[in-house]
Amino acid sequence: MTKTLDGSLHRYTYADAYDRMCQLAHALDDLGLERGDRIASVAMNNYRHLELYFGPACSGRSLHMCNPRLPDDHFQYIINDAADSVVFLDPPFVEKVAQNADEFESVEQYVVLSDEVPEGTPLEPVVAYEDLLADQPTEYDWPALDEDEECGMCYTSGTTGKPKGVEYSHRGVYLHSMASGLADGNGISESDVVMPVVPMFHANGWGVPYAATLFGATQVLPGVHTDPEPLARLIDDEDVTMSAAVPTIWLGMAEFLEENPEVDISSIDRLTVGGSAPPESLIRKYDEEYDAPILQGWGMTEMSPLGSLSILRRELAEADPDEQYAYRAKAGIPVPGIQTRIRDEDGNEVPRDGETFGELEVRGPWVTDSYHNRPEANAESFTDDGWFKTGDIATMDDLGYIDLVDRDKDVIKSGGEWISSVDLENALMAHEAVSEATVIAVDHEKWQERPMACVVLREGADATPAELEAHLAESFPDWWLPDEYMFLDQIPQTSTGKFDKKVLRERFDDVVLEATEDE
Repeated sequence: MTKTLDGSLHRYTYADAYDRMCQLAHALDDLGLERGDRIASVAMNNYRHLELYFGPACSGRSLHMCNPRLPDDHFQYIINDAADSVVFLDPPFVEKVAQNADEFESVEQYVVLSDEVPEGTPLEPVVAYEDLLADQPTEYDWPALDEDEECGMCYTSGTTGKPKGVEYSHRGVYLHSMASGLADGNGISESDVVMPVVPMFHANGWGVPYAATLFGATQVLPGVHTDPEPLARLIDDEDVTMSAAVPTIWLGMAEFLEENPEVDISSIDRLTVGGSAPPESLIRKYDEEYDAPILQGWGMTEMSPLGSLSILRRELAEADPDEQYAYRAKAGIPVPGIQTRIRDEDGNEVPRDGETFGELEVRGPWVTDSYHNRPEANAESFTDDGWFKTGDIATMDDLGYIDLVDRDKDVIKSGGEWISSVDLENALMAHEAVSEATVIAVDHEKWQERPMACVVLREGADATPAELEAHLAESFPDWWLPDEYMFLDQIPQTSTGKFDKKVLRERFDDVVLEATEDE
């Protein structure tokens, strides 16, 4: 089921979808696409985008899922770097594509994912998707494919430079999908009603569209309707059992549910959360108030993206609730198929004591081994023995649980000691007056760096820096506590819905904190 642009519901079966995927493959033949050619999609979560996940790949082409929220120069770069031949786009993104089209070097055709081309569309040549498929046969002689052939491509969000292209193989996507169905994976099965909120242009939609299709789960696709109210009502109306999104989605929905208790989301068996760590307070809230358990996941575009999940091991089955919640707030244990290690700056593996920090490295059958056209990035990101360097600073305990302390570019080094911005953020968001919070490093004349907290308060709530400091002091030593608290109307977000610390660091780049007499 898809919630379309006008709010109506489109429903069809997998058999219907298969017929249209065959028609799409014939249409790509008619457009002159050869084996190995790439097409681009600039679209949200809807049934036509789902057809693009399969029609091109199964006929020997590759789908490049483009993030329309990227800055224009990055958007142009990824389409040119991927050498996309055709761009398929949702009507809301016509303007975005049109304002960049003159810079595209390889695009020969535009297809608007609709019944007809919107009036005044400046793209040329352009055709409506339904016209492209019309009169095409509903059977197709699918070619024999090598499992290592490319079937898809995504780019990183490029927060520290140009986006990097990651190519996905048929083998990697298949194995990743199988892992998503494991009990110690996302547990997706035929009996599920799955609603992926994470955009299908972001890291394969976390692999949910592939896995849900593989196992025959019912899919509920929200399209552009991703505000808290329509999402909550879709869960209620469609009896959704599994959904996936970044924490900001579930933070916003919690506020909506508080004001609309008649909306029932208790059909949820698990809410997979990724992109950044959800605060423990949010996990508790969804358990205790909505009977909708949150399952934290960690991964990266380079990992297709699933890497670990906060599944409770049997050793913790009888643990007290506080200990269980503490484990559920970690990045979790590696999913079957993923190997992990944590190494210090000298390349030595750190002890599994839950305390010693190092950089997390991974390898596995769906982890990329190189970036597209980026030899310099390959040299920086892959070890000589074939491990991918994630850039995440982490610990691991004796049960194998990974706890992400920070990104290497976000961790705060104060006087040579590390402070986790993630831990401080999660604790701040547990305060009843705080809606959103993030913590960045600012310069300090003695300690080099000190933490600054950027806080958005709930509507109608009030809190002082002293009150927030007292709240944090219950859990952290004095030297961890932020030196400054900035109250903002909103925290900027990246193109994938994470808090954008880069923007905040640039905004407060001129802040230099002075040492106090006590220091």
